[in-house]
Amino acid sequence: MKPIIRVEGLSKRYRIGARQESYATLRDALSGAMRAPLRRLRRGGGGDAETVWALKGISFEVRPGEIVGVIGRNGAGKSTLLKLLSRITEPTDGRAELYGRVGSLLEVGTGFHPELTGRENVYLNGSILGMKRAEIARKFDEIVAFAEIEKFLDTPVKRYSSGMYMRLAFAVAAHLEPEILLVDEVLAVGDAAFQKKCLGKMGDVAREGRTVLFVSHNLSSISVLCNRAFYMASGNLIEDGPAAKVVESYMTKAVGGAPSVEWKSIESAPGTGGMRLRSVRVLDASGEVCGSFGMDEPVHVEVTYELLQPGLETNVGYHLYNSKGILVFVSADFHDAEWLDVAKEPGRYRSVCEIPGQFLNTGSYTLDVALSRASGQSADVFEKEVVTFELVDEGPSETRGRFMGEWQIGALRPKLKWKTTRLREDARWD
Repeated sequence: MKPIIRVEGLSKRYRIGARQESYATLRDALSGAMRAPLRRLRRGGGGDAETVWALKGISFEVRPGEIVGVIGRNGAGKSTLLKLLSRITEPTDGRAELYGRVGSLLEVGTGFHPELTGRENVYLNGSILGMKRAEIARKFDEIVAFAEIEKFLDTPVKRYSSGMYMRLAFAVAAHLEPEILLVDEVLAVGDAAFQKKCLGKMGDVAREGRTVLFVSHNLSSISVLCNRAFYMASGNLIEDGPAAKVVESYMTKAVGGAPSVEWKSIESAPGTGGMRLRSVRVLDASGEVCGSFGMDEPVHVEVTYELLQPGLETNVGYHLYNSKGILVFVSADFHDAEWLDVAKEPGRYRSVCEIPGQFLNTGSYTLDVALSRASGQSADVFEKEVVTFELVDEGPSETRGRFMGEWQIGALRPKLKWKTTRLREDARWD
């Protein structure tokens, strides 16, 4: 089968500290014409600048109907790759050939004109994709229903919330029948229900024989949705293969090994104006940093943070992922009665959570850490892949019986209390 995407030696170099001419696209011309004079005034500038290669000689082919996940740490080149494929920017070297109509969702509101209404932007985007008005009209009601913005359809999109913007942008990109759909991490803007809806729609698109490239930090979604994945690091394509295998390789190679992290200054520490993370550590029962635990041993997760403003009610928590990228569980300090609904004074705080022994399966684990205001709907600080640790089976144990090693089914391996009794003879069937 002929590839629908063919990439050969694709590279992109940026000059740090210098302005560059942007790559002119039809989408820019249509949606940004009003701002063109201002852009022309701002262009220019120069001087000496450092060069950074965001992509280095990437080559691959994608067949029609494939769903390809693209994973890697921040700065790996994932978004740059999608921007090159979308013709938003031009490569420094190499070439990318796409054989079909491309729908892309790379940034919230990409291709939308803020002064136009939601209705007008649907037709604008369809025209950019080369669709006739009758084709767009046929899909219009389906797009609006999916985006759930009926009441705001004739409101300028500049008045939309980021969630509304994203819902409409995804609905347009997915429903206007592109042969190739490129989706970046923008799905993180929506709530959990809409994210699930979007993932389902991408699956539908692929089942119809169209192609999806999906950049995400949600490794469990990559494992479930995608049949293939790219693992990228420092602008290079490190691994290309079955999604589950690539995710596990990424978790082992890119994430593994560091049971503690500390930020030395307020400038480098993740956070907002009111709060900053100071450190995240994985500790053993004696309070020492530890990266490897036996199955019987408890694991302590310690988060230290700084509050810079008075009167903040905060919550700290974490997401725990296993080596397959599956979210095992989420935990937060809501159950710490001493600080529930209590406004804290400025200062440094330390929160510790104990994961009991005989609970997790063997293998490697990584944590995403969150810090938020108690009244907020989303985290003020959310650091991905902060620390890792490993659970190992050290051999026979009275507490585990004769079953050693990793259990192949299930993310957990809890030791739960069981009791068996022999019933009376008259309790049997006749």
